[in-house]
Amino acid sequence: MSGLLSVFLHLLLLFKLVAAVTFRHHRYDDLVRTLYKVHNECPYITRLYSIGRSVKGRHLYVLEFSDQPGFHELLEPEVKYVGNMHGNEVLGRELLLQLSEFLCEEFRNGNQRIVQLVQDTRIHILPSMNPDGYEVAASQGPGISKYLVGRNNANGVDLNRNFPDLNTYIYYNEKYGGPNHHLPLPDNWKNQVEPETRAVIQWIRSFNFVLSANLHGGAVVANYPYDKSLEHRARGFRRTASTPTPDDKLFQKLAKVYSYAHGWMYHGWNCGDYFPEGITNGASWYSLSKGDQGDYFRLLLPGTYTVTASAPGFDPETVTVTVGPGEPKLVDFQLKRSIPQVTESPKQHLEAESDQSKFSPG
Repeated sequence: MSGLLSVFLHLLLLFKLVAAVTFRHHRYDDLVRTLYKVHNECPYITRLYSIGRSVKGRHLYVLEFSDQPGFHELLEPEVKYVGNMHGNEVLGRELLLQLSEFLCEEFRNGNQRIVQLVQDTRIHILPSMNPDGYEVAASQGPGISKYLVGRNNANGVDLNRNFPDLNTYIYYNEKYGGPNHHLPLPDNWKNQVEPETRAVIQWIRSFNFVLSANLHGGAVVANYPYDKSLEHRARGFRRTASTPTPDDKLFQKLAKVYSYAHGWMYHGWNCGDYFPEGITNGASWYSLSKGDQGDYFRLLLPGTYTVTASAPGFDPETVTVTVGPGEPKLVDFQLKRSIPQVTESPKQHLEAESDQSKFSPG
């Protein structure tokens, strides 16, 4: 699987070398027309759907690419791209629209790399998570450059500070014992988040995504989890406080796949900042609470692993699995139902002894 996902991460940086690129901004209506245009040109490998609406009622459209649109196929990884979470950060929005056009055009041209990607991966593209903020930013006109205008949604909320804070639970469980993945959301989470955030969370819960990329503006770097520092840092106090996930080596490898595919990101220097090899642990850069990192699905580097499957009412089963660098590994488990242990009460035990003595020989 890792080889296929590496190809997937290369896409955003390579597609412009093949397909014609139109460098222009797309307002909301233009964005919708572009997505429908791609779907109409490639109807058999795409599906256009909405995961919800923004505060102002604009659809949050997702364009799916797959050889079986609308269906999950066994051993086929589900991946997603998200852009324009901050309405004023437009590069991700435009790149994802161009990626959509590229995938469709190159599939039709018989590009074997793209054909394989569409056949073996299910790709979901959300070009704009914050269409309301984008419209506010775009309405400034070319002569005005107030950078932060349109960053937040229509309610004035930063969507990248609006997700449930699962990191706090993870860090507590790592210290005192408990899971660091598949954490339940708070009971009242829907009342604590914005409509756009709620739509994305429900989207994530509806698909078994194994890899995700969120495209921002403002720095040329590949940022990987965790974003929230385990150590408390005062505002404005910058120092290294890397807070890695248990899969840190894997996330670093994926981040480097992206940075080294870029023309110069891997050199590390960017607008006065320096990121070794063009990557950074999010918390090491700056600590961010309630971002869209937190829970994550586990990818594996090639190697041998011990895997345990368990379910209430069944005996757990543990197997050793060797994962290679190519296709995903299928492991089947057949759990046996647990046999409840029968325990006698003191009264039953006494009665049994009494009956036994009553009928004893002699």
